[in-house]
Formats: sequence, structure tokens, C-alpha cells
Amino acid sequence: MKVRDIGEQGLLKILQKFCPHDIIGDDAAILSLDPRQKLVVTTDVLVDGVHFSEMTTPPDAVGWRAAAANLSDLAAMGATPIGITVGLGLPGETSVAWIERLYLGITRCLQVYPTPIVGGDICRSPVITVSITALGQVYPNRVIRRSTAQPGQVIVITGYHGMARAGLELLLKPHSQENLTQGSIDKLIFAHQYPKPRLDVLPYLWDVVGTTTVTGMDSSDGLADAIMQICRMSGVGAEIELSLLSIPPILSQWVSVEQGLDWVLYGGEDFELVLCLPEVLGIKLVEQLGEGAAIIGKIVDELRIVLMEDNHQQRELSLSAGFQHFS
Repeated sequence: MKVRDIGEQGLLKILQKFCPHDIIGDDAAILSLDPRQKLVVTTDVLVDGVHFSEMTTPPDAVGWRAAAANLSDLAAMGATPIGITVGLGLPGETSVAWIERLYLGITRCLQVYPTPIVGGDICRSPVITVSITALGQVYPNRVIRRSTAQPGQVIVITGYHGMARAGLELLLKPHSQENLTQGSIDKLIFAHQYPKPRLDVLPYLWDVVGTTTVTGMDSSDGLADAIMQICRMSGVGAEIELSLLSIPPILSQWVSVEQGLDWVLYGGEDFELVLCLPEVLGIKLVEQLGEGAAIIGKIVDELRIVLMEDNHQQRELSLSAGFQHFS
């Protein structure tokens, strides 16, 4: 069954089963907000052929990744989710089963946190487009911004980087699987198709930092890009210690150190948080979060980002190697 066979109203009737019945049905949703908190709004658009394809991403993974990208943006602001809206652009030849699997992926991701679908829109389009807007809320003293990093603060990552990029490599080049067990292959592909937004980090973060201002963002466009964005917005630089940039053990069994480091810095789509805070608090947070979390460097006055190598040599990080639209 195709979308053109059932039309807009027929498709809406199917999609409404994924939404709370007491919110969906009118022209807009009415949500209750905590008056002590600020509203946080973020939008991500996924386009067939740009962000996903039949070769790399089944429809439920498209849905999961679309939801996860938005929840990750909320986590990067220190916010907890309230709900999302879903906008779909669809060719008439799109199968209804594909769309149902898409929504299953969205709802499975949302149920972890939990977050309802509170509205959306569908329209005809020459290419499948999934646009999600997420709503969250945050206490004013817990807002995480990119513009408040200070020299002397340490840079903390909340988990391993590079695994999502490795999973994409396996999907694009299945013949490259040598030296990997099936369990490792499945784990890397899962990391690419079903990334985890780090909303789970926030309770640990607030427990450690109290009222201290935290700077940060997520690493969806790559770890190096996140560090660059923070430094640019804060008017500071950074020194990253090569010895602290651990390559995930699963990658060390498969690719060279240089290739692994490239995926760690520039691979993207890991959805970890990159945070800047005083050293004593950074140490405590890393201890709380466990494996994969690490202090990887520090914020400095000088307006450049350098990688400090084991032989005391320095090299500036490339800031053009990560993913950028239109380049």
C-alpha cells in the first residue's frame, strides 16, 4: 500500500495511533509547562540521500536517529524533553509500511526518556524529508551554552567517539569487516543507526556541579567541530592531549591508530556531550560517568586549537575535516 492510495487523511489516521489521544486532533497542541523553567526549542531535518539511504539506514533507524538528534540538542542545552512534532515530506510512491516503521523507530527512542509526539504535518514532496521539532525545559541556572568557557577549565567528553563513523564504514564497505567478530560488527552498526542522546548525563552533571556554570554542546558534527564551536563562541582556544584521546577498544582491533584518531575527531554522529568546567568538577564527573568519559584537554587564552602529541610536538586541528553542508 502506497501513500497515494490512502491520501493525506488516511495517512494521518494511521499516524495518530503513535500520539497521545488527549493531545492530538485539534489544530495545535496545548502543553503544560513548569513556570520556573525556560522553554527550549530545537529543529533537525533529515533528507533521503543526504542523512540516510536504503543502503545504510532501515526506516526504524531513520526514525530513531531523527528523534535522537533532537533529544541530543536538548541535552546539550541542559534541558529535559516535553514533546516533539514531526513534519514529513513524502513522495506518493512511499509505502505506508515504511512510514509505520519510521514512526516505530521514533517512538522507541522517545519512550526511553519518555517524550510524546504532540503534533506535526505531512505534505507531498519529491524526496522523503523528516523534520522534527523538539520542545524542552530547563531551569535558568542550568542552561548550558557554548559561549561561557574560561581559560583553565578542562574539556570533558561523556563517552567514546568514532564508533558511529566506523559503523557507517561497515555499511558502505561490507568487505572491510576483516579482523572483526560478528558481535563487534553489530555493535558498530548499532552505534551508527541507533545513537544514544545523552540526557542520562544531566542528573550526574547537576549533582557534581551544583550552581557552577557549565559550557558545552553535543558532538553530532564531530568532536573537533564541537571544540571549535565552543572556542569560537567563547573567544578562547584549546589544547587537546593526544594521550587522553582514547580510541575505542573495538576500533583498535580493526584500524590503524591514525585512522581511528581521524574517526574520533571528525567522524561525527556520536551524540556525546563536550563540556567545559573547573578541573576538580571535571574529575568528579568523569568518575561518575565511567568508561568512555574522559578529560581530553583544557581551555587556554591563545585563540587556536592544538593537539599536543606525546613527543611534545603540537599540531593544529583541522577544522574543515568534519561534516559541513554545502562543502
